[in-house]
Amino acid sequence: MPNTSTESVNTTVTTSPSTSTPTDSMLKDTATVFNPAKPNIAQDNQADVSQANTNQPYHHKANHNQNRSIEQSSDVVSAASAKATATAATINVPVNAAPKIGFVSLGCPKALVDSERIITELSRDGYQVASDYEGADLVVVNTCGFIESAVQESLDAIGEAISKNGKVIVTGCLGKEADKIREMHPAVLAVTGAHAYDEVIRAVSLHVPKPDRSQDAGYDPKIDLINEAGIKLTPSHYAYLKISEGCNHRCTFCIIPSLRGDLVSRPIDSVMNEALALKNAGVKELLIISQDTSAYGLDLKYKTSFWNGMPLKSKFYDLCQALNDLGIWVRLHYVYPYPHVDKVVELMGEKKLLPYLDIPFQHASHRILKAMKRPAHSENTLARIHAWREICPDIVIRSTFVVGFPGETEEDFQCLLDWLVEARLDRVGAFTYSEVEGAVANDLPNHVPEEIKQERYERLMTLQQDISAQKLQEKVGKTLMVLVDEIDSEEGIAICRSYADAPEIDGHVYVDEITAQVKVGQFLTVTIDDASEYDLFASYKG
Repeated sequence: MPNTSTESVNTTVTTSPSTSTPTDSMLKDTATVFNPAKPNIAQDNQADVSQANTNQPYHHKANHNQNRSIEQSSDVVSAASAKATATAATINVPVNAAPKIGFVSLGCPKALVDSERIITELSRDGYQVASDYEGADLVVVNTCGFIESAVQESLDAIGEAISKNGKVIVTGCLGKEADKIREMHPAVLAVTGAHAYDEVIRAVSLHVPKPDRSQDAGYDPKIDLINEAGIKLTPSHYAYLKISEGCNHRCTFCIIPSLRGDLVSRPIDSVMNEALALKNAGVKELLIISQDTSAYGLDLKYKTSFWNGMPLKSKFYDLCQALNDLGIWVRLHYVYPYPHVDKVVELMGEKKLLPYLDIPFQHASHRILKAMKRPAHSENTLARIHAWREICPDIVIRSTFVVGFPGETEEDFQCLLDWLVEARLDRVGAFTYSEVEGAVANDLPNHVPEEIKQERYERLMTLQQDISAQKLQEKVGKTLMVLVDEIDSEEGIAICRSYADAPEIDGHVYVDEITAQVKVGQFLTVTIDDASEYDLFASYKG
């Protein structure tokens, strides 16, 4: 595994799209305006504070928004096909013989992984991925339904696909609301729920029959045309690895269990096979995702499987140990602060995992956490954070918080501010509470007025900005290992991330005066020269 820096890094302060009022022009073409290549667009149910006063379109950011438009989905698949061509593993079908399917993917990385799997299976069946609505024989829209702004965005995306193409299949979390979708968009051909891969494939083949591969004289069915890693909608040097689906918790503000069901963990050998395939495909960083990563394997009763000739338990700690052996960056998202996480932090202290934890604390007031029915709400989280920093001084902690939950008093909110002062988290996202159809919290008493929610949000944001600025200034003069995500060749700048920066949600390290030898997906050791509230600026000596 590449050496990680011994320094902690910067902070991103974020807010919810629901706190903003986008203009009509911002809402137009919601499925196509999001640009994952743009820096500083945070994705964790929030929009980056540094963008708060710009005209940047806001999008639903449910647990790290990973929207991909029809063009972006095609671009990634085309790049994968080009790479396959170079290795003589192309899909040998005449361009005009293969039906083309457009794909719009909305929502979190869990949904993005679902989209990747569907596109992979369609590609194996001989379909091509269309680059625009007009060139598609049919369009699949993978929806999000986490909060009302996500529902509206998904409905808008379906409407756009219908108006621009006419043949649309809907899948994803909003698929649970099939009646709502059909009432607004009666022209949709089919509606399926989340992670309903086979149903989507069947619906596509029903309306656009599979190509007859036997008519292609150059096609060899003995050759697996797509590698084990499948087609990814992320850059080739990092990928999301989903280890489980669903959630056993019943948080009062969340409807994820009703959308995706209870916890269902993948057997550990299946997870490790995919992880190894991704590494072999050139991935330098794995981002581990699920609804509750630290509960991995609970439903399987930690069943033992064999992988690489060795017995492995389907258990969070055992999985982390095994992933470390791959020798690439491993980043953990959506971890709850259970006591057994302490052992995983020990692995980080031994430099066997990236010292980064994404933990959705949501609040600090025990009264509010109890009303939210948050797991581990009775835990002394400050004590646990301090203990983790004793075990691993380099650890970076990202979290999100809800401001203005029903019944939140000024005393509760002040408790949260005091907690943040002591916790000094490296990444903080915040969003004001908004009702979600079907959530229990809608019926709680004493809802907080919108103007008070906004005022509290701004106070939290200001506080965390100060903490961020202080922590970033401490990095000036230090050296850091970074991974190159993008290169601005005109300016001679590499846009990079350190171990403390998850893609598309955290800050960046901007490296000046790079040489032509620096490539995307490369590791660099850089010196930090300056810092802003959210990003670091560095130089590279080559």
